[in-house]
Amino acid sequence: MIRPTGQFRAIFNGTTVPVLEQVVNFDEARQALLAGNIANFDTPMYQARDLDIGTFKHKLALAIERKNKPPGAFGPEYPLKNGRSSAQGVVWPEDHQILYHDKNNVGMEFQVTEMAKNNMEFNTALSIMRHQMLLLQTAISERV
Repeated sequence: MIRPTGQFRAIFNGTTVPVLEQVVNFDEARQALLAGNIANFDTPMYQARDLDIGTFKHKLALAIERKNKPPGAFGPEYPLKNGRSSAQGVVWPEDHQILYHDKNNVGMEFQVTEMAKNNMEFNTALSIMRHQMLLLQTAISERV
């Protein structure tokens, strides 16, 4: 994402776009993991993986509280690495699913449900981000 400079920084930072960017990055990384779980549905000894949603939501709430800082200044809890936030947490095995006879714990129904919820969150964040960009575009074009 292109970061605004100078006088437009305050306008851009006044929107929810920097926060929504983090949500989209998190959802993208989580969708890839969930798809990998489904792809390994019948792989013996495969343990389902997911991202720590609680940690991400906590760090996102902290970033929202510090909203008056310029975009990209989320602090050490929010460094960007390869376009993805490290606030996405650690990948851990899902322990609340059934362990099958081949020691695989991927529950297909659970994974598909989580993918659908994640996809809805992703689409909602993109829709809000698109609306914010249209509002900014309108504000800028009216100013000229």
